[in-house]
Amino acid sequence: MRIAVIGTGYVGLVAGTCFADSGNEVVCVDIDEAKIQALQCGLVPVYEPGLDDLIHKNAQARRLEFSTDLAASVSRSEVVFIAVGTPEGETGGADLRHVLAAARQIGQSIRHYTVVVNKSTVPAGTADKVREVIAANTQVEFDVVSNPEFLKEGAALDDFLKPDRVVIGTTSERARRVMAELYAPFVRTENPVLFMDSRSAEITKYAANAMLAARISFMNDIAMLCEHVGADVDFVRKGMGADKRIGYPFLFPGVGYGGSCFPKDVKALAATAREHGLELELLHAVERINDRQKRVLLQKALKHFGSLSGRTFAVWGVSFKPQTDDVREASSLVLIEGLLDAGATVQVYDPVAMPVLQRTLGDRVRCARNLYAAAEGAEGLFLVTEWNEFRQPDFDQTKAIMKTPVIFDGRNVYDPARLREKGFVYYGIGRGA
Repeated sequence: MRIAVIGTGYVGLVAGTCFADSGNEVVCVDIDEAKIQALQCGLVPVYEPGLDDLIHKNAQARRLEFSTDLAASVSRSEVVFIAVGTPEGETGGADLRHVLAAARQIGQSIRHYTVVVNKSTVPAGTADKVREVIAANTQVEFDVVSNPEFLKEGAALDDFLKPDRVVIGTTSERARRVMAELYAPFVRTENPVLFMDSRSAEITKYAANAMLAARISFMNDIAMLCEHVGADVDFVRKGMGADKRIGYPFLFPGVGYGGSCFPKDVKALAATAREHGLELELLHAVERINDRQKRVLLQKALKHFGSLSGRTFAVWGVSFKPQTDDVREASSLVLIEGLLDAGATVQVYDPVAMPVLQRTLGDRVRCARNLYAAAEGAEGLFLVTEWNEFRQPDFDQTKAIMKTPVIFDGRNVYDPARLREKGFVYYGIGRGA
């Protein structure tokens, strides 16, 4: 098929590249000329393991190209994906300006029957709005489909190429056949393609992310209780996860969730409910717990040191999770800002996200060349993102270069007994300290 993908952000690039890799002719479109020029030169603007190689492979095979010409790209395509940003609006709901602007341009550009697919995360009823905008700008026949993405940053290629499920919202049999053919290469192992109405598809994405966020916040509340009663949340987590009705995913306590999806989607789902006169109390609690949890390491440091002014601290990990350079809503930023506001000096190392951090915080932090350079002279070390290289460092070397051996383990990666045997003061999450 001939496919156009409008938007070359994280979702658009992954989707367009994976569709090209299954034999389709794909053009990814963006209004940002500098970004398109960079992509044409092989420079990928986001970090995702394996994505740059897959883009290069399909660009060389002439199945994947990049353009700023939306009209030409759309006019020759059979399927057009809208994959533009839906940032948080003033009231917490999704800002649809970019989606509707894309819809208007699509309406002005289509020349034959086209399936227009909402890949952006959008609230219930957006497909209807997109349909209205396109219809106001064309007499050509088209269908609008809701097809939310379920990509985990750091594992997005596997998630797209081998999806747990594909959700497609449409009542058009013609569009259904097109979408079934398009996704057939990705569901050969019988993982389901779930067809439903567009509003149900739109809610499914928000509901899934809100449920995962709720599990994280619930475990962080349990971790706080464990600290107060002297229990170890890791034992509690294992006891809970062994129940098949619960399972282990997203039961890890820590310093809260971040990134581009969970914070925004929880707020957007709550905003949708408010628009219909409902208050989703559980979601408000999920947000409050997450906001609290992002400050828990700073509170532990204040309790241990008293004053943080004039002290030097190391932070290992800046991205909101491993295998990405995304620092949006990252817990690390809340911690770093808190340390800086308290008068501390902060030395930071992250395997991938250092350039993004420098653009965000500038010279307010010291960016170290490796994890040990970050720890040198530090009075406390904060583990925030559990990159693999942080899991088994040389603790003897780390202790030797630190001013005082205090570790704040925001992901419960380390064995408290082992570190205490080596002479560290150890603080975890929900481990009684």
